[in-house]
Amino acid sequence: MLAERLDRLAAGHYTIPSVPEEVARHAQALDTLQVGTSGKVGVLDLTFERRGGRTELTGHYQKTPLQIMRPLYYDPARPDLPYVIVMSAGAGVLQGDRYRLDVTCGADAAVHVTTQTATKVYRMEQDYGTQLVHLTVGPGGYLEYLPDPLIPFAGSRYYQRTHLTCDPGGSAILAETMLAGRLARGERHAYTACCTDLAVHRPGGTLVCADPLRLVPGRAPVTGPAMFGDHGVLSTLYVVTPAVEAGALADALHEVVAGSGLAGGASTLPDGAGAWVRLLGPESPPVQATLDRLWDLARRLIVGHPAPDRRKP
Repeated sequence: MLAERLDRLAAGHYTIPSVPEEVARHAQALDTLQVGTSGKVGVLDLTFERRGGRTELTGHYQKTPLQIMRPLYYDPARPDLPYVIVMSAGAGVLQGDRYRLDVTCGADAAVHVTTQTATKVYRMEQDYGTQLVHLTVGPGGYLEYLPDPLIPFAGSRYYQRTHLTCDPGGSAILAETMLAGRLARGERHAYTACCTDLAVHRPGGTLVCADPLRLVPGRAPVTGPAMFGDHGVLSTLYVVTPAVEAGALADALHEVVAGSGLAGGASTLPDGAGAWVRLLGPESPPVQATLDRLWDLARRLIVGHPAPDRRKP
């Protein structure tokens, strides 16, 4: 256990190799707490397995500021499925912060993971912040990873890499949502750099799809066609599953988007692996409402049960 703990606290565990140049060029020693010191590194590692007719949390390691509440079983349609809320003891991501989240959903297990609140990325005068997310789904496993939005504040520099490894017999519903800034204050695209990478692989390493995002307002416009436009919220939902034919899944998801009044659309993932949706809207409430309807539809098609109301403290 000690060796395992030391591995998780080694810089190579939470440091992302090959950070995009748009963010990496801001690397700098901090005048305050240095990268890697206490409070600047958050590590959360969760393992879920099927036990006695329901999914149980069988592996749990956390290093503040990342932590979780006790798993909750409140869905009457799926009393076997735990709901887990990831929390941060800090106010948000600060310069020099390095976070890593690992979630493993074992064979025939099912789990829903979300966050307590939006991820706020604060102004940075030195260095940058990163988050590395590793999600793994085993044969027959079912994972929902639906975090609250990312909000990059003015002057922030942030990179997030999300890596999903999904067995061909497993299913995953994954969402990412980003705001243009603190919309209530009229702040739009005042961050220095906000970059993300999402990739889906099979257990052998075969790439299913990749979705890179590079937003650097000072270098190139981010409000033109195929970008944010004049919208304030960008949201993407990825549904990786063998349970529904990809074309039929994409068509069903597109109907929800078409009836929402938002800009967006749906398409299939490569090799019939599933479907994905991109949404654009003026503010969070209508985008979140549509995202919830898409989640509900995908869940009904995959597991045959509706999505419950998500309870948060």
